[in-house]
Amino acid sequence: MDQQAPKPIPPELAELRSSIDNIDAALVHLLAERFKCTQKVGRLKATAGLPPADPGREATQIARLRRLAEESHLDPDFAEKFLAFIVAEVIHHHEAIRDGARE
Repeated sequence: MDQQAPKPIPPELAELRSSIDNIDAALVHLLAERFKCTQKVGRLKATAGLPPADPGREATQIARLRRLAEESHLDPDFAEKFLAFIVAEVIHHHEAIRDGARE
């Protein structure tokens, strides 16, 4: 079998990949900061006896995020799915905090 040497990566592709890697790192750091805040929110809700989910707040945030996505030329459906994934995880954390506070 004839094996060909891998083709060299064009400099522009390498540069774009580097930018993507930097953006991915920033996203991870931003998500970590967001979850630090939402953990505090979960503790405050548990202390105040508030439910883990806040459908009114979530609806407001979805509408806000969809507008931001449209302004940024990002698919609003994708943005909503992304937020829904994050919110589901936050609610899960808030439920765990609430359940831990009850024990």
